[in-house]
Amino acid sequence: MSSSVVQGFTKSLAMTVLSEIGDKTFFAAAILAMRHPRKLVLSGCLSALIVMTILSALVGWAAPNLISRKLTHHITTLLFVGFGLWSLWDAFNEGDKEEFDEVEAELDADVKAKTGEGKEIKQGEDEAKKHRRSMLTQFFSPIFLKAFSITFFGEWGDKSQLATIGLAADENPFGVVIGGIIGQALCTTAAVLGGKSLAKQISERIVALSGGILFIVFGIQSFLATVDS
Repeated sequence: MSSSVVQGFTKSLAMTVLSEIGDKTFFAAAILAMRHPRKLVLSGCLSALIVMTILSALVGWAAPNLISRKLTHHITTLLFVGFGLWSLWDAFNEGDKEEFDEVEAELDADVKAKTGEGKEIKQGEDEAKKHRRSMLTQFFSPIFLKAFSITFFGEWGDKSQLATIGLAADENPFGVVIGGIIGQALCTTAAVLGGKSLAKQISERIVALSGGILFIVFGIQSFLATVDS
């Protein structure tokens, strides 16, 4: 059992780090941290990613109880191989896109579309600097909710979410959750603290290539593994 947890943990950690570095939500966290208090941005983004990881693992854990374990195993194998080929295709055909600039432009357009929001955010920042706010007030601040919603809906249906579901169906869900949460925490903290300087140095081609190879390795390992009916 313990080896099963460790295997789920290591697979989830590696997959999460390579999937999230250079991802759209990674850049969104970096941009938000340049404009708003880092503590609120980090807590909002991390909360969304933790909720998403747990929900995905629960779906993956429930899948073998709804359909046969052998079928879920084969689906998981196909998912890993498919995501690996998808990532390799992105690496060789799209190259190093300026996704950071694209995400920044999207966030700017969103702010301009919501009139008056900018003033409210600035007011919130000023108040945060002048006096300490309670934890409850911070968690329901516009900045926290903005970081949470952008990250949560940005991850919904994403490749990393579907891969987490597949991994939890094939490995120990507890190990998958812990590995996923630690991986998300590492990537999001790096994005928030590193900001634009770190985000601009990331090669999306290398990240996509590494992720693609990892997914295919997982797929081959899953294909060769024996499954109890």
